[in-house]
Amino acid sequence: MVAVPAWSVVVPAKRLAVAKTRLRPLTDRADRPATAHDALVLALLADTVAAALACPPVGEVVVVTDEPAAASLVRRLGARTVGDEPDGGLNAALDHGARTAAGDAVAALSSDLPALRPAELAAALEAAAGAPRCFVPDVHGTGTTLLTAVGTPLRPRFGTASAQAHRDDGALTLTGDWPGLLRDVDALDDLRAALALGVGAHTADLLATSPTLAVQLGAAR
Repeated sequence: MVAVPAWSVVVPAKRLAVAKTRLRPLTDRADRPATAHDALVLALLADTVAAALACPPVGEVVVVTDEPAAASLVRRLGARTVGDEPDGGLNAALDHGARTAAGDAVAALSSDLPALRPAELAAALEAAAGAPRCFVPDVHGTGTTLLTAVGTPLRPRFGTASAQAHRDDGALTLTGDWPGLLRDVDALDDLRAALALGVGAHTADLLATSPTLAVQLGAAR
């Protein structure tokens, strides 16, 4: 293993009004409070950030956001925040966050990994230490949940078919027994799959206080 400085993990957090819109059929219902969607998005973010902060190789977590509620939440957890000054989309935000990193080892991490375990992230970062740029595809093999760079620009290519975009840009594909790291949550079935793996405390607490939400998610398991 090649020794690297402590990792700076950069996590993007959209404004709540435009975040996780494919989950709105679950949250925007007459039997749910008006804040249900925001609460779910923030719970997913909190569990992701908490897992990264608990990962031994991680020296800092930087959340790039212009959403006050997200910024306040992650700061309470121990993360540092920077505003999305470029306001140019996800990749521009990640580049901006990476430029504020404390060291030369930087990782961009999806914000919707409620089943992520610190040990999984640690294993992936250890595997990434020996190459300039690496990425972890999502469970479908088309998206990306983690992109790393050591001593070189991050060059994020998140978006449609990002796994192939990162591969084409020279990043090394990483694979391992990291089910929580692979399972980002974009749609209802993704959330059910994450629940089956076991989610973090914030998402679990939200479901515990939202019986109708828990019932709907459990009904199709």
